[in-house]
Amino acid sequence: MNMLSFLGETPTIALRLAQEKCGEEAIVVSTKKISNAKESGKDMYEVVVAIEEEGKNFNHTKSINIAQKDTLISNPKPIQTNVYDFREEILKMQAALEQVQKSLWNPKSQLYDLNIPPEFISIYNLFEQNEFDPEMTYTIMKKTIRQLPVSLKSNPKKVNDFFKLILRRVIPIKHELPLRKHQRKIIMMIGPTGVGKTTTISKLAARYAYKLGQNYKVGIVTLDSFRVGAIEQLQAYTNIMRLPLEIVKKPEELSEALLRLKDCHYIFIDTAGSSQYDVDKIELINDYQKKVEELPIEKILVMPANVKQSDLLDIYKNYSRLGVDFLTFTKLDETKSFGNLISFAHKTKKSITYFSIGQNVPDDLIVSDSTFLIDCFMNNSCVRR
Repeated sequence: MNMLSFLGETPTIALRLAQEKCGEEAIVVSTKKISNAKESGKDMYEVVVAIEEEGKNFNHTKSINIAQKDTLISNPKPIQTNVYDFREEILKMQAALEQVQKSLWNPKSQLYDLNIPPEFISIYNLFEQNEFDPEMTYTIMKKTIRQLPVSLKSNPKKVNDFFKLILRRVIPIKHELPLRKHQRKIIMMIGPTGVGKTTTISKLAARYAYKLGQNYKVGIVTLDSFRVGAIEQLQAYTNIMRLPLEIVKKPEELSEALLRLKDCHYIFIDTAGSSQYDVDKIELINDYQKKVEELPIEKILVMPANVKQSDLLDIYKNYSRLGVDFLTFTKLDETKSFGNLISFAHKTKKSITYFSIGQNVPDDLIVSDSTFLIDCFMNNSCVRR
C-alpha cells in the first residue's frame, strides 16, 4: 500500500492531479488546507491518496510538476511526494482492534467495568456460548484475573485448568452412596411434563437392581394415571426387569402401596407431570405426600437441560412447594449449552444426582460428576463415556 501526496490551489485541482497520476483506483485518505493566501500569496491544499501497486515500482521520492495550464499556479516548482508502505502498520492495527473488540465485555451483560485479558478470551467465549449467567461470569472472571499468578497466564492449559477448578467449586454434587444395613430409601421424582421422569426411573431401577452388584430389591409406584400410556410404559419396563409395580390412583392408596413394598431397599415413585404454572396439579402431588408424611421421602426435581435458565428457575420456583431435595437433569444430548445447568444448581444450592444423556435404558445415565459436566461445558457438547 503506497501513500502519495498531491498539492493544488483547490481540493478539486489536487484531486484531479491524483486521479491523473494514480487512476480511479486511488483511495483518498485525507484532504487538508496547508497554506492560505494571506500568508503565502495563494491557498494551497494537500490530497493524500493510497494505492495498491502490483508490478509497478515507486521510488521513495518522486517529483510531480503541477505547473499545468489548468492549475492556475504561477511560478511552478517541482513538488516532492513522499511514498510510504503502510501495509504492515495497517495489518497490525487491524489485529489490535480485533483483539480489543474480543476482550470488551458484551454490552448485553450490563457489566461494563471489566476488560477481559487476551489470555482469557477463549474461556470468556466459552462462557458466552454456554449461556452462563452473566453475573456469575463477571464474578468468576474478576476473581480469576485478580488471583491467577502472572506466571500461569501465558500458559493456555494452566488457564483452562484454573477455570475448571473454579467451576468444580461452584457445582453442587450429591455423590451416590451405598445403603447402610437395614436402610431403605423412597425417592419421588417430580417435574414438568415430558422431561423424562418415567424413563429416568426405569434407568435408576435397573441400575440399583442389577448394575451395582448389591442385590438391592427395587419397587416402583406410579401416581401418573393422567398421561396416556404412562402406566403401560412402566409396566413394560418392570416386566422386563421383573420388578414389582404399584398403581396408585388416589392419595389414600399410597400408604398401602408402600406397605406392600416394605421389603424393597429402593422404592421409586413416578408422579404425573404438568406445566410448572399449573399449581393445582402440583398441589395434587402434595396431597399424596401428606398421606405418608411420616415417611422420609426424598424428592428429586427432574428438569431438561435444553431450556434457558429463566425457565429452569420458573420450574424450580413452583415445584419447590413440594420440598425439593436434589436435582436430576435430562436431555443433555439435546443441547450444546451447559452454563445454565451450572448457574442454576449454584443459585438454588441444590445438589445434582444424575444426568440423563439419551433414551437407552439403563445405559444413558451418568452418576453426578462435576468433571463430566465441566467437560460438556468445555466442549460445547455432551461428552459420552
